[in-house]
Amino acid sequence: MKIHAIIPSGGSGTRTSHQIPKQYLEFGGKEMIAFTIEVFQKCNLIDDIIIVAKPEYFNLIEQIKSKYSFSKILRIVEGGNERQHSVFNGLKSISADSKDLIVVHDAARPLLTVKLLERAVKSAKIYDNVVVALKARDTLIKGSDTVDSYLDRTDIFYAQTPQIFRYDILMESMRKAESERFLGTDESMLVQKAFYQVKIVEGSPLNFKVTSDEDIKIFKSLIE
Repeated sequence: MKIHAIIPSGGSGTRTSHQIPKQYLEFGGKEMIAFTIEVFQKCNLIDDIIIVAKPEYFNLIEQIKSKYSFSKILRIVEGGNERQHSVFNGLKSISADSKDLIVVHDAARPLLTVKLLERAVKSAKIYDNVVVALKARDTLIKGSDTVDSYLDRTDIFYAQTPQIFRYDILMESMRKAESERFLGTDESMLVQKAFYQVKIVEGSPLNFKVTSDEDIKIFKSLIE
């Protein structure tokens, strides 16, 4: 069994004030995506890494690969219009056995730890399909301008990445979604929609996705 990582990095960063996507911004001279890739480079359970990105950033990623000696980066693949299409492009570029594991992780979640990654992979070896998720801790309100009702948070989780799936299951699920023209918000939704069980692995508040200027400030303060 091999374990392949797909890191989608095609986001345009429209929710920030920066001219380039946030995953390519530098913090202390180090690109955000480099923090992310480094975790997979260091993890002994990961065999190779596929980066999915817009073609105009291929050269930058190649420079990052060389700069930090990211030897596990196998190839850089062109992304699609949506995240789902990008991950599917990455998946189709891999020569894998049916029982291999595919780890999908957002480029803009740079504070993933090797420990959490390893815990998720070990769980996927047992359960085939895993989603790292953070249990809801705050009171959940339903409404628009005013409170309509309060939701029971007992069984509510916030989905994170990494999300890990057996290769044949993820491929089947993504092909099914494509044929039905279904666009999900993440891979676990597609796998669950294809009637496979997805095991929840407890995530971390630090494993947040950097999407806004405020998130960028938080990330910067944490690494400093």
